[in-house]
Amino acid sequence: MRRLAIIAAGLIWATGALADEIRATGDLGLIVERETGSLLLVDQSERAAISRIEGLGDLSHASLVYSPDQRFAYVFGRDGGLTKVDIVTQSIAARIIQAGNSIGGAISDDGRLVAVSNYEPGGVRVFDAETLEIVADIATGSKTIGLVDAPGRRFVFSLWEAGETWIADLSGAEPVVTKIAGIGDRPYDALITGDGRTYVAGLFGEDGLTALDLWDTAPEPVRVLPGYGRGQQDLPVYKMPHLEGWAQAGGEFVLPAVGHHQVLWVDADSFAETGRTQTHGQPVFAMARPDGRQVWVNFAHPLNDTIQVIDSVSKQVIHELTPGPAVLHMEFTPRGHEVWVSVRDAGRVLVYDTRTFEQLAEIEAVSPSGIFFTARAHRTGL
Repeated sequence: MRRLAIIAAGLIWATGALADEIRATGDLGLIVERETGSLLLVDQSERAAISRIEGLGDLSHASLVYSPDQRFAYVFGRDGGLTKVDIVTQSIAARIIQAGNSIGGAISDDGRLVAVSNYEPGGVRVFDAETLEIVADIATGSKTIGLVDAPGRRFVFSLWEAGETWIADLSGAEPVVTKIAGIGDRPYDALITGDGRTYVAGLFGEDGLTALDLWDTAPEPVRVLPGYGRGQQDLPVYKMPHLEGWAQAGGEFVLPAVGHHQVLWVDADSFAETGRTQTHGQPVFAMARPDGRQVWVNFAHPLNDTIQVIDSVSKQVIHELTPGPAVLHMEFTPRGHEVWVSVRDAGRVLVYDTRTFEQLAEIEAVSPSGIFFTARAHRTGL
C-alpha cells in the first residue's frame, strides 16, 4: 500500500511539472523586433517575454497573421520573406523568399491559404499554409496594398499605380479575379469590416476614401469624405497613416486624416461625416478598444512620443500619455482591459490599464514595432 501511495504521489508530481511547461496559445502574442530580424514571444497574463525567435530577415515593415488553431504565425518581411513560425515549439517551421519587396499579407478564412502583397515585382502570391508551396501568382503590373481576407476564400487588395481594387476568389480550382476601376488616386492602405462586407481604401493622391460593398454581385466604388481637407493646408506627411489598425466605435468609423492633425468620424452605414477630432499630431493608428468606447491614437514623427485617448461618445480627447520616443504600435488584449504599446527608441513595451491609464508593466525589447496577439486568428481582416 505504501509503495502504491509513493507511485501515485510521483505521478501527481510529474503531471504537475508537465502542466507547468504547457502554455495555452490563446494567451500568447508576438512582438516584432525590427532591427534584429527577431520576434519576442510574450504571455499576456504574465505580462512578460517568454523567448526570442531569430532569423526572420528584414522586419522593418513586418506584419503577421495566425493560423486558426493559433499555433502558427505567418510573418511577412520587407525583404520578400514569408516565414512560418511555430509558437508552441518557439521556432521557425519554414521560410521562403517569395519576392523582392513585400508589404503585408493575409490568411484565408479556412486557414489553408496565405497571400502576400508585393511591391517588387508587384502582384499577389498565394501559398499553401501547410507547406508554403505556391498556389497562385496574380500579376497586377502595380504595387499592391491593402490586402485583406474576405469570406468565401477570397482576398481583396488595391493597386497603387492603377487606382483599382481586385477581388481574388480562390474557392475553385483556379483563381477568379474581379477588377474594379475608379477607386481613386494612389490607394495606400485599406480595411475590411468585421462582417467582411465593407472594404474601405484610403487615398494618398486626393482627399477622401473609397468604399466597396462586397455583398454586391458587382461592387461599385462609393466615395467617402471627398475633399475632406478642402480649404486647409496639407502638412508634409512624415509617415503614412495605417487603416489596418482601424477603429469602428459603435456605428462609426474613426479614420486618420492624411496630412492633417485630425481623426475623422464617419457613419458606417451612410458614409456621411459625423465629426472631427483635433489631435496632437498627424495620426498613424486610430484604434478602438474592443468595446468601442475609446479610440487610442499615436502619431508620426516628430510628435511620436505621445498617445491620445478619445472618448467615442463626446469625440473629445480625454487622456494623453507620453510613453517615450517613437511609439509605433498598440495592441489591445481581446476584451480591452489592457493595451500594449511599443516604444521603439526606448527599447521597451509598456502595458497600460485602459480604464485607469495606470502603467502595469514594462518589457524590454529590441527596437519593438508591431504587436500581434493570437486572438487575431479569429477576426476577419487581421
